[in-house]
Amino acid sequence: MVVVVGASGAGKDSLIDYARARRSERADILFVRRAITRNAEAGGEDHEPVSSTEFERRRAEGGFAVHWSAHGLDYGIPDEARAFLAHGGIAIANGSRSVLDRFAAAFPRLLVVNVVARPDILASRLQSRGRESQVDITARLVRSEAFAISEQYRCITIDNSGRLPEAGEQLLAALDRLVAAHRL
Repeated sequence: MVVVVGASGAGKDSLIDYARARRSERADILFVRRAITRNAEAGGEDHEPVSSTEFERRRAEGGFAVHWSAHGLDYGIPDEARAFLAHGGIAIANGSRSVLDRFAAAFPRLLVVNVVARPDILASRLQSRGRESQVDITARLVRSEAFAISEQYRCITIDNSGRLPEAGEQLLAALDRLVAAHRL
């Protein structure tokens, strides 16, 4: 399992979309579509919009390999990802740094891709989304600076402060290395 994490505005969705556009034909790579209690028109990633009631039902029935709440929303990684991995594939999902322990418990073979960007870039991207107040943006930036990923996780860091293709090619190279190692 490859979980892509990073601060809001770091470009996790953009990097995943970049990789999906270039590896979607690969039957051995699954780009996981998260279930989120956010409507489809809210922008951001291509997700499965679900109601809070539906999310809770699926959670109670074991429909998520990993689930969490953040910023007033619920997020779930469908349990189907485990079956895909069990059959020898590689799955990639947008995750959260705050629940890496849950990802590690659900997916013992885990690679964390930590996406970072300069604070001025993060602020600009968050402002351009128009979903949060300046106070919320400032709080996100402060939280981002304070967060460090534990050394217990196998992790690569990709700086997405510049042009998307530069960071996107780094993600593709990491995926290609995993596929090659998986074949051995």
